[in-house]
Amino acid sequence: MSSRNADTPSAVVAGLTAGLVVLDGCSTGVTDIVRLADGAARPVPGTEAMKRVEQSWDAARQIAATGRVYGRSTGVGANRNEDVPTEAAAEHGLRLLRSHAGAIGEELPARQVRAMLAVRANQLLAGGAGLRPTVVTALCEALETGAYPVVNEFGSVGTGDIAALAQVGLALVGEHPWRGPDASRTPSVSAVPSVSAVPSVSAVPSETRSPERGAPPQAPAPSVQAQGPSPLGLGERVTSFGEEVSSVGRGLPPEPQPLDNNDALALISSNALTLGQSALALDELRGLIEATQVVAALSLLAVDGSHEAYAAPVHAARPHKGSVEVARRMRELIGAADRPTPPLGRIQDPYGFRCVPQIHGPAQDAADALEEVLVVEINAAAENPLISPEDMAAYHHGGFYQAQLALALDHFRLAVTQVARLSTSRLSTLNEPAYTRLRPFLADHEPASSGVMILEYAAAAALGDLRAFSAPASLGHAVLSRGVEEQASFASLAARQTLRACGAYRLVVGCELVSAVRALRQRDLRPDPELPVGRAMELAESVLGLDQTDRPLTGDVTAAAALLDRFTDIWRGSES
Repeated sequence: MSSRNADTPSAVVAGLTAGLVVLDGCSTGVTDIVRLADGAARPVPGTEAMKRVEQSWDAARQIAATGRVYGRSTGVGANRNEDVPTEAAAEHGLRLLRSHAGAIGEELPARQVRAMLAVRANQLLAGGAGLRPTVVTALCEALETGAYPVVNEFGSVGTGDIAALAQVGLALVGEHPWRGPDASRTPSVSAVPSVSAVPSVSAVPSETRSPERGAPPQAPAPSVQAQGPSPLGLGERVTSFGEEVSSVGRGLPPEPQPLDNNDALALISSNALTLGQSALALDELRGLIEATQVVAALSLLAVDGSHEAYAAPVHAARPHKGSVEVARRMRELIGAADRPTPPLGRIQDPYGFRCVPQIHGPAQDAADALEEVLVVEINAAAENPLISPEDMAAYHHGGFYQAQLALALDHFRLAVTQVARLSTSRLSTLNEPAYTRLRPFLADHEPASSGVMILEYAAAAALGDLRAFSAPASLGHAVLSRGVEEQASFASLAARQTLRACGAYRLVVGCELVSAVRALRQRDLRPDPELPVGRAMELAESVLGLDQTDRPLTGDVTAAAALLDRFTDIWRGSES
């Protein structure tokens, strides 16, 4: 899906001492989830938050013992009116986990699973789930050691990630495999069968990551299979590494948890996987949008573009927040005046340059809107039913329905696609002698040389994927569980599509960067190294080769795409 950030054992272990994230169920942000997913920080449950969890746990047991509570003393879905006898209650919780742990498809990469664990731990600390407090500490322990359960891709329609979280629940009781930093990936399977039915299970995630953001993925290490005794008891653990591994940061999973009817639904009634994936996608794409403006600044200089489009009076007259900020930041990047003088040549530039604030600005606004939704949901006690210790009541509701998130993700992807499309417009302009005063396609001196011609085609192909990923997932519809659940948000699909957009977007802008640097070199233009755009040019030249003869450009685009995360740092450092 994406190429950013670490998913390797060394990065996880090295990050364990890098800092702390206090999970308090009320103020945890997107950046906190990303840091925990990357192993760049250790989670610590807040003291007051743990008190809320304990109060909720005590209240939930009392409420369930004296009345009907969905999922605790009844079935779920279409079985909601079927009572569970008291003597069968404990086994009911395990049956619920076992029956719902049916996620299918590719095994998710560690980073996404860790993001899910971080979100779920924080949500539980909001104090509305009513499950045993040791589950929170177990999730935090897994995040600290680098252990994570096998979780498969498909199983949610945006009304709760129950299949993925049921796999987590079974892993917590010892009936489902764990992975860890010392465990390796072996050839992929499309699903993980019950570990009680087979001696071992191994799978590969759909992506690998490297310690550097945007760096090429590393080759997988040798396989270590999960050990699965048959049959499994509650006290037995299934791990994908040897039991001799015991030190912190080496991937040892938490001790098995005795989950029962008061824990099962309380654990899986959440959209934690969707939220974790959304947080990762937002973090990466927001940074890439920022980096794209730095690339656009280089292209602007390569075509002697006008600064008027970024003039402060233009945006004061139409003060959309994102557009005002993008214009101000562009002036910072290129050292333009607030009220620039008119250019000597053409009276105005193509849209790829003239409309950067009007297209990048809405994407920044969409990112802000998505983050607002995510912060609410990451800190929400959205479990159904909500356990209220103050009222000694269990409130049944539809807070698990993720319409806000699905719509925010769809909006964000559409905005991101417009930014990428504008990059292809600038790429086309860089091929035109009328704008660069160079040969067509930035070719060398040889007759009929093609130069960077192919990059237009490559960028258009990647943009095609990005456009497909931008189809609104919220248009989806499903009627499930004998008609009882007659609507679905498909926020889960929206999150997956947003993650997949990262890689395609990165390649589109990588093509523009290769061409912009070539044009500046051919024109012997060197921006002032004291300006942010000058530092970007120096950085790009240190990575991109000088050879401008006709040759394959795959490696150049790959290197440029990986460089974009460092351009993000330049953008963020350009603010006065």
